[in-house]
Amino acid sequence: MTENPAAALPDSRDRRAFVAPLISTVLTLPLGFVSLLYAGLSPMACDSCNGEAAHAFDASFQTAWTVFVVGLLLVFVLLVMGWVLPWRVRNRARRVGLAFAAPGLVLLNALVFGALLDLP
Repeated sequence: MTENPAAALPDSRDRRAFVAPLISTVLTLPLGFVSLLYAGLSPMACDSCNGEAAHAFDASFQTAWTVFVVGLLLVFVLLVMGWVLPWRVRNRARRVGLAFAAPGLVLLNALVFGALLDLP
């Protein structure tokens, strides 16, 4: 059996380059939607609050929402970078790293949002 010498070259085209971004996209988009749903519905936790609890929640929600939206934008940037990275063998490790980072960042983003939120 002869090995294909072109497959080992770093500048050769990676025929399976779409796999990591595709798996990442399939995982990240539903995770992002669920976390957006959680963050969007979290103000309902303080519907019956009044006075000091309501002011504390509102102040924390403004900060937490801003951080959450910026985090989701970073997740989107990671997904796009995974897809637009040149489909060469030399970029395989970067592409897989970006693919793992996107859903991880969604989970981290939801945890940071929950930590910043001052629930009653």
